[in-house]
Amino acid sequence: MTTDRRIVLHHAPNTRSTGTLILLEELAADYELDVLDFKAGEHHSPEYLAINPMGKVPAIVHAGTVVTEQVAIYLYLADLYADRGLAPQMGDALRGAYLRWLVFYGTCFEPAIIDRSQQRAPAPASTSPYGDFDTLLGALTARLEHGPNLLGETFTAADVLWGTALGWTTQWGLVPKTPVIERYVQAFDSRPAAIRVRAADAELAARMV
Repeated sequence: MTTDRRIVLHHAPNTRSTGTLILLEELAADYELDVLDFKAGEHHSPEYLAINPMGKVPAIVHAGTVVTEQVAIYLYLADLYADRGLAPQMGDALRGAYLRWLVFYGTCFEPAIIDRSQQRAPAPASTSPYGDFDTLLGALTARLEHGPNLLGETFTAADVLWGTALGWTTQWGLVPKTPVIERYVQAFDSRPAAIRVRAADAELAARMV
């Protein structure tokens, strides 16, 4: 097993990869950025499609291993840097809830948000991956009410995922700005890592105009 923990993050500013960059900062990880200019179509270049044929960010490379898809990346990074304490490990009573809410994001929240953004009804309840949006939001809100984090007092990589996601979905009106959700987003946005990355992203985006 390699002891090298250096990560290459393929990143575009103000996209879903911003959350991965915040996570790397929270982990105090050893990383380098490969910044892609979406306006110039660099995410569709042959070189990048060889890394991620979907042409999406984020994607990471570690010791020759490519990892794509947000939830997989968060799981990988938090376990790679397990000593940083952002991933409850096997045997920890919080491990199950940690995995549940990371996977809930990809399997339920993202499909629901796409349906809402396209103003279309979900699939029938028997085949919909998330059931209905109101039930989904109720489950999430109930969890956040036990805050300040998804796992209570323990801040994890799951909070980086949900903090960034709820930030942009409330900004675009896809998720209501309830008091519970606003409190959660504001607390996340005030973290030093989030502040640093947002400032860096603004500078990167300005160079691409």
